[in-house]
Formats: sequence, structure tokens, C-alpha cells
Amino acid sequence: MPALASHRKERSRTTTSPAVGLTTAAIAGVTLLSTQSANAAPTEPKPSIEEVQKKVDDLYRQAGTATEKYNKAKESTDAKRAEVDELLDDAATRTEKLNESRRVLGNYAATQYRTGAVTPTAALLFADSPQAYFDQTQLMDRMTDRQRTVIDDYETQRAADAKQRAAATEKLESLTLSQKALRSSKQEVQAKLAEARALLSKLTAEEKERLAALERQKQEEARLKAEAQAKAEAEARAKEAAAEAARQQQEAAQSQDTSTGTGTDTGTSTGTGTSTGTADSTYAAKADKVLAFARAQIGKPYVWGASGPSSYDCSGLTQAAWKAAGVDLPRTTWDQVNVGTRVATKDLLPGDLVFFYDDVSHVGIYIGDGMMIHAPKPGTNVREESIYYMPIYGSVRPA
Repeated sequence: MPALASHRKERSRTTTSPAVGLTTAAIAGVTLLSTQSANAAPTEPKPSIEEVQKKVDDLYRQAGTATEKYNKAKESTDAKRAEVDELLDDAATRTEKLNESRRVLGNYAATQYRTGAVTPTAALLFADSPQAYFDQTQLMDRMTDRQRTVIDDYETQRAADAKQRAAATEKLESLTLSQKALRSSKQEVQAKLAEARALLSKLTAEEKERLAALERQKQEEARLKAEAQAKAEAEARAKEAAAEAARQQQEAAQSQDTSTGTGTDTGTSTGTGTSTGTADSTYAAKADKVLAFARAQIGKPYVWGASGPSSYDCSGLTQAAWKAAGVDLPRTTWDQVNVGTRVATKDLLPGDLVFFYDDVSHVGIYIGDGMMIHAPKPGTNVREESIYYMPIYGSVRPA
């Protein structure tokens, strides 16, 4: 009996062993998972719609700046390419004349050359210069004045040809640098736009609608500011009209009570006013052409680097509009802002150019009442919009 009791006790230890093992493995598994979770990189919180809007707007603005870089590089590249083409055409013409002069000199060498195994043409071609060839063979004294003139002309042509080719080489190097800057600017624009598209593509339909609502809110706030500007402009015009009416009444009263001499003085004063009015009307006539052109472009798509006629970027539109009025503007916003006369926002007239952002990367055409026509950004069309939609940098009256 004691032996049997001992045997049952041992079986009891054996059956409890697997349960202990499973519990240990489970604990180890939980510990391992906990460790992995602790070491895993924390998931970044999804940006809010407001943050997405701010980021996308900033990317579009950066793309606008890069577009102006591209426009400037393209303008420089086109100018340098034209210079290089002109220099190469001129060099080709000079080379043709030089070859003709060389043939004439070869004929002279043939008639003068009498000894030696080398042919006269070859001797002339291998010489450092025709002058050196004829000096070395002591034939210069035997040449006619006409022949000497041909040699002098040849030397002059050859020096000018060498100078022209050196200039062309220098311009080609400059052109290569401009082309490199052009490619770099293009890549920068494309990268910014691709990043903006990637952000927008991650939004759900609901988020896109919320983003659109924020955009409408932004436009509405800008519209209200434009209305305030329009009201201020209307009040200013009313005051100006009242002042003008009062001035005319005063002049009419004075003309009845003053002598002929005083009346003459009054006429002189009126003449000065007429001169100012003529200046204003001249600008207004140009502005009418600018606005007529700009309105005809409404609905056409924004395309960076485009200057018409089927699509535009912001400075391409302003350049084309003012060209319709006979005024040539530079291509970029950075150059356009330095043309004409600076004007305050409160003094804006239709046709004036309004520039935006601290880096002067956007421009629109003022149409009055706080509104402008502009080519906004990729994915939009030329449209009318409040000038308060973006932070204003300053304004210019081009002519």
C-alpha cells in the first residue's frame, strides 16, 4: 500500500506541469506584445481641416513664387537664346567672308610663290597669318597696294571673327546657366503642386465639403471688406462731386461780380483744371481697354507659366491686359511692381495693379469697389474677386 500511494502522488505532479507551462507562455506572449507596442512609433494625429486648408494655401503660394522664378528664368533664357542665335548667324557670315578673303589671298600667294615643295595655298594656310607668310617669304615689297589692303582686311576680319566667336561662347555658357535655372524652377513648381494634390487626395468627401465651406467663408469675409471699400469710394466720389459743384457755383457767382481782368484770371485757373482732367481721362481710356480685355478672359484656366491666349498665370494676365492698352509690362510680378506710380489702397483706380503677399508673388487688376480680376491658382479660372482675399502688399498705376 505505501508503494501505491507513492505512485499516485507522482502522477499528480505530472498532470499539473503542462498547465503551468501554458500560463507562462501566455504571460510571455503578453509581455512581448506589450514591449512591441511600446517600441512602435506613435501614429501622427490626422491634421484638422483648418490645418489642411492653411497648408494647401501655403503650398499654392509657394508654387506661385516658384512660378515667378520660372517666368523670370524663361524670360532670361529666351533673351539669351536670341542673343546667341544672332551672334552665331553673324559669326557664320563673317566666316564666309573670311573664307572668300582666304581664297583671294591664296591666288596672290600662287602668283608670288616660286620655289619650295609646299604648294602656295598650303603654305598660306599653315602660316600663323597671311601677313607673317608674306613677311617671311620677303614678298611684301613685290605686292601691289590692293593686295596689301586685302591682307590688312583679312587680318581685321579674322580678329573680329575670333572676338565674335568668343562672345558667342560666353553667351552660350550664360544660356546654359539660365536653362538650368529654368529647369530647377519648373521642378520646384511641380513639387509644390504635387504636394498640395497629395494632401487633398487624402480627404474624405465630407472633409472636402468642409474645406469648401471654409473657402466660401473666406471669400465671404473678403467680399464684405470689398463692400466696405466700395462704400468708402462712393462716399469719396460724392464728396468730390459736391466740392466740384460748390466750386463751380462759386466761380459762377464771382464771374457776375468781377471785372474782365479777374475773369481772365479765373479762365487761367480753369485751364489748369482742364489739363488735370485730360491726364485723368487719358489713364481712364487706357484702363477701359485693360478691363475690357481682362473681362474677356474670365473663365479661362489658370496655368502656371502661361501668358495667353487660352490660359494665364497671374502676371501673364496683367501683362497681356495692359499690352492691349499699348503698354508693355515686364513678365514677372517682381518687375511689374516697380513700373509706374505707387498708389495707396484707398486711392485705387480701375486698371491699377494690386500685388499680394510679402514676397510679391501674386497680382490682380483692380476694377473698382474693392474688386479685381485675376488668375488665382491651379485648378481655378480667371475670375472677379475681392482684393481682400489675400494680404495686400501694395499697388501700382502702370501708366
